[in-house]
Amino acid sequence: MKTVTPINSFDKIKLLADPRRMDILRLLMAAPATLTLLARTLKQSPAWVRHHILALESADLIEISETRRTGKVTEKFYRAKGDAFLLQEMVLPKSKHPTVIFSGSHDLALEGMAYHLSKYVNLISLPVGSLDGLVNLRQGLCQISGSHLLDESGEYNTPFIRHLFPDRHVEVVTLAYRTQGLIVSAGNKKEIKKLSDLVRSEVRFVNRNPGSGTRLWLDAELRRQNIPVEHINGYDKSVKTHSEAASLIEAGKADVSLGLQAAAHQHGLDFIPLFEERYDLVLPREQAKPLNPLLDFIQTAGFRTMLNSLTGYSPKHSGEEINL
Repeated sequence: MKTVTPINSFDKIKLLADPRRMDILRLLMAAPATLTLLARTLKQSPAWVRHHILALESADLIEISETRRTGKVTEKFYRAKGDAFLLQEMVLPKSKHPTVIFSGSHDLALEGMAYHLSKYVNLISLPVGSLDGLVNLRQGLCQISGSHLLDESGEYNTPFIRHLFPDRHVEVVTLAYRTQGLIVSAGNKKEIKKLSDLVRSEVRFVNRNPGSGTRLWLDAELRRQNIPVEHINGYDKSVKTHSEAASLIEAGKADVSLGLQAAAHQHGLDFIPLFEERYDLVLPREQAKPLNPLLDFIQTAGFRTMLNSLTGYSPKHSGEEINL
């Protein structure tokens, strides 16, 4: 089976921003070719093609696969060094403070930490949900992730981390315990009390994105209670953060969502608690040093004061390392 080769060098991505070089590379992904054949296909001169071939070769994107000699003529066949390429590069701000990319489940305590630590580190969030956050961490697209994935064994996060990082040393540190439940409008005029109320025709639901820990918990619980998702008005409408869901309910565009009690409180909404969960931070061991300001802050009284100000958050076990 053919494979995809990641490109995470900004210089290589910049080189491929030239559509002419991209066209040549795509042709060489399909099959080896000579300068003459490429020139004929692209309707350009061999000298024009050679200029771009040298640039691609110097960037280690192509190579000579074969040299053929016919009489006095020697032809070089070039080929791409990948069957396909994935361009990925994070463009970060220039700053005197180190920049750390967080990717994972949206969390209100982390937002508060980013504000408190802004003098020491730029903490930038890419909220994609717990599962995709761990995938991004595995692929090197972030330095730290946040997760609240409940395994069928009843354990949070560690089974997923062991599966995704069997060959790498990662640290898992508990950030907080959080209360999740049904976020409903102030006054709860539609008298929503439990998950089975989501199937009522007049109830408008807003979901969380696939791969988020909240969505995975919801889907598992709906299956357990035999609640058909096709009967839930708005099940296919999703947002990436608890705050977005709460904002839609506050604006009257939805009636209910599954989310954090803290998000409901911040938007003046009512809340029906359903469960408490453990939210962990996950980081490769080699990233521990640049993340020291964040890890150190979790151990402080200031962090616990901030956490206690968030309704539904508990600092029990905050800062404790989870043994994998």
